[in-house]
Amino acid sequence: MSKLNWSDEKLISRLINYKTDKSRWQTIRILRSRPSQDLFEKCVELINSNDKKKKIIGIDILAQLGKDKKPFRKETLKIYFELLNSETNENVLFSILSGISFNEKELNKKQINKICSFQNSNSDLIKQGIVNALGFIENEKAIDVLIKFSKDKANHIRSWATFYIGQVDFDNEYIREALWNRVNDKHQETRMEAIIGLAKRKDNRVLEIINQELTKDDFGSMLFEAILETENKDFIPILQKELNESKNIETINPDWVKGLEECINDLQKL
Repeated sequence: MSKLNWSDEKLISRLINYKTDKSRWQTIRILRSRPSQDLFEKCVELINSNDKKKKIIGIDILAQLGKDKKPFRKETLKIYFELLNSETNENVLFSILSGISFNEKELNKKQINKICSFQNSNSDLIKQGIVNALGFIENEKAIDVLIKFSKDKANHIRSWATFYIGQVDFDNEYIREALWNRVNDKHQETRMEAIIGLAKRKDNRVLEIINQELTKDDFGSMLFEAILETENKDFIPILQKELNESKNIETINPDWVKGLEECINDLQKL
């Protein structure tokens, strides 16, 4: 029988005993699609357990219970922030912070400050959770913390923090400086997120950086997004030359070539 026909109790029982993440998240997604007072109360019961695994299961289900509508959003955030006052386990804290990231539009300044209070943690897992929770929040303190993490030694933390400060509509000299500090990052995704963020802000300094990237043999499709953000048609001849040369190379990824063609076409339409 398909899992879709299983009861909430059976799905939760299986969750507690799963050994792999693939099966775990598939089951959590099914439960998240079934918002009810009964399931909400079952999640609260799991969260109040002393068993860390059960606690995390409850937190993860509540994060998106009801998908986009999230009828228990207010109650869920209250539970999350109460947990932040006492929880010390890094795996539980990561789940709480990641759960908050799905509900960030409801946060007030006090809650944002609470998230920021964990910024000095030495745990990469907690730092990643903080970055997730603060992403897209247009709050000065939140952005300051993201700027701090855009300099983190861990590539994935640096990359996500750079992505968020690059994509947020908020703009000031500190954000631009933080992005500029990453345009030569050795980690490709971090570097490209910084370039896209500056291009989005129409910062003319980034034009030369994009030209430098175009001279590399292995520039990725993220560069196309940055070029389109500049709205600068001077890139068209360079891109067209790349397209003509790529047609003679059988090993080039066809999706990359398609992205290049679309970039040229979209730039011409601007």
